[in-house]
Amino acid sequence: MTPKLILTGFMATGKSAVGPLVARRLGWRFVDSDAAIVARAGRPIAAIFAEDGEATFRALEQEVIAALAGDPRRCPLCKGPLPAVISTGGGALVDESNAAALRRAGVVICLSARPEVIAARVGRSPAKRPKLMEGGRPLGERIRELMAERATAYARAHASVDTSDVSVDKVVERVIDAFVAEAKLRWKHSA
Repeated sequence: MTPKLILTGFMATGKSAVGPLVARRLGWRFVDSDAAIVARAGRPIAAIFAEDGEATFRALEQEVIAALAGDPRRCPLCKGPLPAVISTGGGALVDESNAAALRRAGVVICLSARPEVIAARVGRSPAKRPKLMEGGRPLGERIRELMAERATAYARAHASVDTSDVSVDKVVERVIDAFVAEAKLRWKHSA
């Protein structure tokens, strides 16, 4: 089976909530690329954007994604690549090298939600999400704009799961189902 399940998608689609639950269900480790960036930089993402700019953040993101995708560790039981569930930041797939590395590493599943659902989930803390603050436009308008900008990047995923009107448990089931279906296709083609 494919060694990594990668969750990507727009902010507030549920990657951080769903990822650990999927990992627990599969018995795999969970890694959040944004948390890895924060640990590496020693400060929050909003601070990186504010103090050093988006280019610095994206360079850190690219380093972290390359390390996660190319993790050389092996499973002590089967000797195959060590499996993991990896959650990426909302803009990670915009970078073509990130998208290519993640697609090689495993199955990329894009979580999605309608703009009004995302706006409700972001709620009163849009300042924690630097890309939402750009341009000074109303939240809903900025969300739709960013989603349109990233549509091509999200289309690079192997599968997509809409989280708009679904419980977290149901999203977990759908993610695992999508992963298994895609992994079977990959295994069939490589055999």
